[in-house]
Amino acid sequence: MKQNRKQALLSMVEGAIMLALAYVLDVLCKLIPFEFPNGGGISIAVLPLIYYTYRRGTAWGLGAGLVFSAIQIISGWYAPPAGTWWSFVLCVLLDYILAFTVLGLADQFAKPFGKHRLVGFGVGAVVVCVLRFVCSFLSGVLLWGSYAPEGMNVWVYSLVYNGGYMLPNAVLVGVLSVLLCAALDPKTLRPMKKKA
Repeated sequence: MKQNRKQALLSMVEGAIMLALAYVLDVLCKLIPFEFPNGGGISIAVLPLIYYTYRRGTAWGLGAGLVFSAIQIISGWYAPPAGTWWSFVLCVLLDYILAFTVLGLADQFAKPFGKHRLVGFGVGAVVVCVLRFVCSFLSGVLLWGSYAPEGMNVWVYSLVYNGGYMLPNAVLVGVLSVLLCAALDPKTLRPMKKKA
């Protein structure tokens, strides 16, 4: 019983450290002059959360993603153009809660790769970043379509706007996840060893 409590406490402390690191990376990445006019830009802030998911599992990862979504709401809320309560609910769900909580699923997408763990770590990171893109894409269509240039289809606008930074970001985070996990195995925090 004491061992379980000790592990839970250790997981919470690690989660807090990873959340702090994610927030610092988010702030630092915003200093790079590649921010889209209505929010969004290249950022590796989600990398510590994905690594934490590989280290502690899906439940802890989902919790960390949910907490990070709250941090994002507090530190950088973008209110939707339509001032209805429904648009605010959708904005909170699609742009924040779902978009960041899905990061906790990275471990589930990495597991099927078995012996090829590094490939799994990369695929898991890319898939959850793509799921985050889907949340933002839907939000762009449902909430932010009024920002589309006149005559442009809102679906195309959302795809171009959100895809313009989120899909390259998915590739970047996938590559960095592989490099990080090769340098430090999430489960042991030792250099990754190939399994026979």
